[in-house]
Amino acid sequence: MGAHEHPQPQDADPAPGGIGRRRFLGYVLAASTLTVAAELGEAVLAPSRAAAVVPSAPGPAEIYDLNDMLTHATLPTANLITIRVDTDGTASFALPRAEVGQGITTSSAMLVAEELDLPLDRVRVTLAEARPELLFNQLTGGSNTTISTFTPIRVAAAVARGRLLEAAALELGDAVDTLTAKLGVITSSVTGKSLTYGELAEKAAAVTTSQVSVTLKKSSEFKVIGTAQRRVDALEAVTGRKKFAMDLHVPGALPAMVCRPPTINGTVRSVDNLDEVRAMPGITDVVGISTGVAVRGRTFGQCIDAVRALKVTWGPGTVDDASDDTIRAELRKAELPLPALDLLTKAVDARFIFHFASNSALETNCAVADVREDSAEIWASLKSPITAQEQIALSLGLPTSAVKVHVTEGGGSFGRKLFHDGAAEAAEISRATGKPVRLMWHRTDDFRQGRTHPMSTSRVRATYALGQVLTYDQRHTSVATDFGHGVGEIITSEAAQLPVGDLTFSETIFTLTQQTPYNFGVVTQLLSETDKGFHTGSMRNIYSPNVRCAQELIVDELARRMGKDPYQFRRTFLKDERARAVLDKAAEVGGWGRSMPAGTAQGIALHPEYHAYVAVLAEIDCRPGTTGRKVPDACTGPRVTKVVCAVDAGLAINPRGLQAQMMGGIMDGIAITLSSGLHLAGGHFLEGSWDNYFYTRQWNTPPELEIVVMPPTTGKPGGAGELAVAGAMAAVACAYGRATGTMPTTFPINHDGPLGFEPLPTTPPIPASPTDGLSRAY
Repeated sequence: MGAHEHPQPQDADPAPGGIGRRRFLGYVLAASTLTVAAELGEAVLAPSRAAAVVPSAPGPAEIYDLNDMLTHATLPTANLITIRVDTDGTASFALPRAEVGQGITTSSAMLVAEELDLPLDRVRVTLAEARPELLFNQLTGGSNTTISTFTPIRVAAAVARGRLLEAAALELGDAVDTLTAKLGVITSSVTGKSLTYGELAEKAAAVTTSQVSVTLKKSSEFKVIGTAQRRVDALEAVTGRKKFAMDLHVPGALPAMVCRPPTINGTVRSVDNLDEVRAMPGITDVVGISTGVAVRGRTFGQCIDAVRALKVTWGPGTVDDASDDTIRAELRKAELPLPALDLLTKAVDARFIFHFASNSALETNCAVADVREDSAEIWASLKSPITAQEQIALSLGLPTSAVKVHVTEGGGSFGRKLFHDGAAEAAEISRATGKPVRLMWHRTDDFRQGRTHPMSTSRVRATYALGQVLTYDQRHTSVATDFGHGVGEIITSEAAQLPVGDLTFSETIFTLTQQTPYNFGVVTQLLSETDKGFHTGSMRNIYSPNVRCAQELIVDELARRMGKDPYQFRRTFLKDERARAVLDKAAEVGGWGRSMPAGTAQGIALHPEYHAYVAVLAEIDCRPGTTGRKVPDACTGPRVTKVVCAVDAGLAINPRGLQAQMMGGIMDGIAITLSSGLHLAGGHFLEGSWDNYFYTRQWNTPPELEIVVMPPTTGKPGGAGELAVAGAMAAVACAYGRATGTMPTTFPINHDGPLGFEPLPTTPPIPASPTDGLSRAY
């Protein structure tokens, strides 16, 4: 498997009488060594307007989507993102986003290396601390990082390169146009003399800030962008030297854990053995906090012992009587009505159920906090650090400027780290004890009290006649999704410009993300929400996996009823040539239509989002006992045996990184289709760790997996971080339906079968056996 190399698209010529697509303004900042920034304002990423005529009216997300909103929100502070060239010849860049494994430190370094003509290993990318002045330019989500920073980073690097060339011209006594910059060295074509960037860093510095004009490289000149690169942090990751929050040395910060209620949002009424637990070996503090009872000790093992020993009387939670069945009934009542059915047309009508799911990041919720009387310092992996800083300061009664928030690298997120629950809790414990703490959530805490992807249903009806689909109506109903992590503020600030009218936060996000790639006549897709008693949040791709899975299953059913091949049916009705190209490529490489044994089948699906397209072909084996491997009894269900993914993400900065993103998304899609879901009963989730939350494992990953990176179709990148999840989920679901002869309507597919595990006790929600606790929880 490998990334396919293709020629880059040619850039547009400059617009007459104005700044062209490659001509930008930047800044040289006053500093001791060369420091530069991108330009300020709308011109940074002003989108070109292109007319499009399609048989069906485009939906809001086809005109202006969530990614556009996030990008536009970053523009006013683009000039605050700076690059510094140091005397050792390296370039340093503090990325105002969170690296949680998606590889943005590598792609950002590639952008700097390209425009600065510097070796990739000479670019140092760190994560910026919370900077309130960045406003909405420090939020990581919606597959937006590469899109929104693509031009500002390049502009800043190009300004630096130009400034270094000017300094070299003065030093060497040659004209700038006789100098060439390559690999961090500037050489004169007249005298052959050369100077390194390090030698010029101080000479190129400025005493006052000034505005300059730069021209970015044509795509045909790229030597780094578009090439497959290994991650710049790969060696540190595989050798264990990579620093996460729990690896940091903060003087005096001892381990801390929390004894949590047995049901969601339960409260502490009393603690019967407080003094006894405080006297346990290694325990320094036991304090009540808003979410339970916190213990601080010399080791995490001692903290676990203390949490187990606590005898707490708990008050009720917010959803104590809730179960899968009660939530399903609430969702059914809250469904918005479908339009009246025309009796002269035929219809496909179905209702799909999607159960609660966990973000399942490898790194559990954790943070380090040191709260003093007049200040606080926090270390955590945060995708919305400014919101964290503001809200923690408010809870501590401190001015925002007195709370310093350091963003650490994270071991996965999938939406989880948009919220700062762990950081806020660590700050509360540190304030209550008067000591610094190193808080870590137990794995069971994450599953039972952490953020979940909300349970939802999708009611879909499509009508057809005479070989045409006339209407497509979808009513998606969900337990409320919490958007109180910074995106809500962006929606509020952009409200007047959004093409969605007066909608709630959730409805706005839904409208700006959901689209139908097919010409299906009159299309409506609406969201309604219910029940706000849960801890919820965005999981990778937000609504799209569930919404698009339901839609693609309906497409398969339409094709079957109309006597069409599922692939050809999709191809006929697709709106966009880019979508058609990835669909064709997946079908070609995957051998669509090949003969397969009974009980096995292919499925194919497509997903457009954030100016990118993916098509996934999946093959599944639903025959009993054919996994061919020793696996848990509860995991002997269907197995995906082959996946082919064709992806068009516009200009792929790092094709190898893009492949990795697709692989991760495919594994997510397989999991939430077949096996990964949370069972709700008695106000809590039964799953307590990964031994009973059946995420995709080595035994059920597809033996055949191929990712095809399509030739660049645009001169700029599209969003890719979430793209493959919905495509993979839909393709696997369609394959399952074709293999079994029955369209699946409940996800994960194994949810209503035997539980397959013995749930952990609810109090305390930590395994009783020390050995078992380590294997299950960590």
